[in-house]
Amino acid sequence: MNKVILMGRLTKDPEVRYSQSATPVAVAKYGLAVRKPFVKQQGDPDVDFFNIISFGKAGEFAEKYFRKGQMVSIVGRLQNNNWEDQNKVKHYGVDVVAEEQHFAESKTSAESRGVVTSNSNNYSPYNGDNANTPAPSNNTDMGGFTPNIPMEEDDDLPF
Repeated sequence: MNKVILMGRLTKDPEVRYSQSATPVAVAKYGLAVRKPFVKQQGDPDVDFFNIISFGKAGEFAEKYFRKGQMVSIVGRLQNNNWEDQNKVKHYGVDVVAEEQHFAESKTSAESRGVVTSNSNNYSPYNGDNANTPAPSNNTDMGGFTPNIPMEEDDDLPF
């Protein structure tokens, strides 16, 4: 089994290139800084840095929506990245090939920290086929979450 789950902040905006095949495929590369659960002796957090690669639509998604500093979660697999340079010196590395990539913070939270997200000022949610349905109002900022909905009390629940 080869499965990796990471959550961290992007160290740079994704860079996308396209394969040279008959049907070009997007290949996005970006860095992810993942904080370790302990700190260094100096009190600074200890961080691991990973190279992430995403292909196809996932690569295009990363290019369009991911920005340096954003908190994201990645589910993927490890892939060896070994090569030999011009001087015949062997280099060894490991990349994470993303199978899933998700936002791990709200858009509002990212923007409050100064991360400029794509389409920041012109977001319009998809309303399905009915174009006459009004878009949800942006007057109430919920930070990307739904409002608290009162629930009925049920004293018969065992928890």
